[in-house]
Amino acid sequence: MTASEKNREFEFIEGLTAELSAKELIFPTSLNATMKIRKALSNPDISNDAVARIISAEPVLSAQVLRLSNSIIYNRTNKRISELRVATMALGFAAVRNVAISVGMKQLTEHKSTGQSSQRMEGLWTRSLRVAAMSYVVAKNLTRLSPDKALLAGLLHDVGKFYILNRARHYQDLFVSEKALWDLVDQWHGSIGAAILENWDISDDIRSAVMDCRSPDIPLAPKHTLTDVVATADFLDAHFVAKSIDVVNWKVIPPALQNLQLDQEKVEALMSETKGELGLILQAIA
Repeated sequence: MTASEKNREFEFIEGLTAELSAKELIFPTSLNATMKIRKALSNPDISNDAVARIISAEPVLSAQVLRLSNSIIYNRTNKRISELRVATMALGFAAVRNVAISVGMKQLTEHKSTGQSSQRMEGLWTRSLRVAAMSYVVAKNLTRLSPDKALLAGLLHDVGKFYILNRARHYQDLFVSEKALWDLVDQWHGSIGAAILENWDISDDIRSAVMDCRSPDIPLAPKHTLTDVVATADFLDAHFVAKSIDVVNWKVIPPALQNLQLDQEKVEALMSETKGELGLILQAIA
């Protein structure tokens, strides 16, 4: 690496550090608007009519809420919903807040990304969707935890990586290789992710799941946590995509899978029984 390249890398890292220290993370305007909407929806006293008015200010969010309310997961009457007020009642506020996060994350992946940058973002987004859907299924079928919370935690589990890749667009000539870029992402995404979740007022249990899901030190415990769920979803997705699930040593599995009492037979049964459900969830949140 030349002296000029080292200076550019230092400039990029210095910028990330300054944004973290000042708690002034830089997001696209569209994402900021979506997150303000999500924050408003967190008011426990807000009325359904007010929620509908807030959502209507963001066309992309409005369209997604209406689409989700007409999905087979939430609408089993076959009566098409075309009003936001009715759609928010059908979904419930928790699901609407999750939709806001999903829309915001999607906006982040699409923000002025082109070429290789766009491919990186799209790949990361696709994996986040898969882990989110898997987290929902694991929580619903193996625990008493909220599937909606698990879905959100899965969707956010790599949020720090999204942020760094988005900022790295301004330093296209900095990284001499993909490895150099991903080494930096791996080094910084945890700290960035923690700052983002704090900025967005994400609940502590979801924050813990996002920050700890890849920790090798998840404690063995009889009480299931969101961290167990997301860590399991992340593990299973990686092996299914790599087609390496058949070579997993089930005698030496991560603590999260042990907490959920999973083995090869149970995993195969879970995937067989929930294949259709996984597909529907992916359609709903993509």
